[in-house]
Amino acid sequence: MEKGNFVDYIRIFARSGKGGAGSSHFARTKFNPQAGPDGGDGGRGGHIILRGNAQMWTLLHLRYYKNVLAENGGRGDKNNCTGADGEDIVIEVPLGTIARDEETGEVEAEVLEDGQEVLWLRGGRGGLGNQNFATATNQAPEYAQPGEDGVEGWKYLELKILADVGLVGFPNAGKSTLLSVLSAAKPKIANYAFTTLTPQLGIVAYRDNKSFCMADLPGIIEGAAEGKGLGHRFLRHIERNSVLLFMIPADSDDHERELEVLINELEEYNPELLNKKMLIAITKSDMLDDELKEEIAATLPDDIPHVFIASYANQGLVELKDMLWRAITED
Repeated sequence: MEKGNFVDYIRIFARSGKGGAGSSHFARTKFNPQAGPDGGDGGRGGHIILRGNAQMWTLLHLRYYKNVLAENGGRGDKNNCTGADGEDIVIEVPLGTIARDEETGEVEAEVLEDGQEVLWLRGGRGGLGNQNFATATNQAPEYAQPGEDGVEGWKYLELKILADVGLVGFPNAGKSTLLSVLSAAKPKIANYAFTTLTPQLGIVAYRDNKSFCMADLPGIIEGAAEGKGLGHRFLRHIERNSVLLFMIPADSDDHERELEVLINELEEYNPELLNKKMLIAITKSDMLDDELKEEIAATLPDDIPHVFIASYANQGLVELKDMLWRAITED
């Protein structure tokens, strides 16, 4: 996962199929050489459809699939025969994928559920054959409709991780360590900044066979909302987390300042992120005595619940999971 297998952003050229042309044909039989119009309709152009797949976690499979071109509809034929519909293209994507038009930036499709199919680019309608235009005053119309063009353009497919809890903090705040202790995930852990370059997911077991999904996101730095560090690539994954766990190490020089920077970066990127439920975890707290914990707690906001934890020492983790579960399940 750390070696480039995680791809969360793809640019492709997509075109749905053009509708087939209607037929302009007149029936001729042995006993009636002018039996009238019998041109059939053209077939529909192929759609481009997105389908959610819960077993996928990356857009890597689309890296070399740069041109997505659906099949055109078949032409109408004599004897009122309708042309064949163009074959649809179904693209399987991980949950949390959105499709966006490059030129307008408009979100055109969003896939959130396993097996969900979203008609992304609709194929053009087939043209009507000349038999549709026969009237009492025009019994031999020579006109048939051409098929409608498909939809085409450069598009972006963008993945935003779906998780119940997103871990937010500066590099080396202990996010990867916490995820590795609470779940079976094995993120890379080392004592240098930006060890985690891509989101890591883990399932955290809770009481009574319940569980929730936690995402270790790349470390944030001041100026991330302006694109510094991993910038927007990191911040967009936070949009899909229902609960944000801010992680601040106990040995931080200024706990209050660090939290302010984290919250400010979220607000500058998208003010709506501040409407999410928030918790604070002071990590590496096995080095603290009760007096130091009280001093740190006094600098934290009263309206955001906090807990002191030490992942390797297994301190405060049960309390943390209880707090997270309440935040996830509360309306």
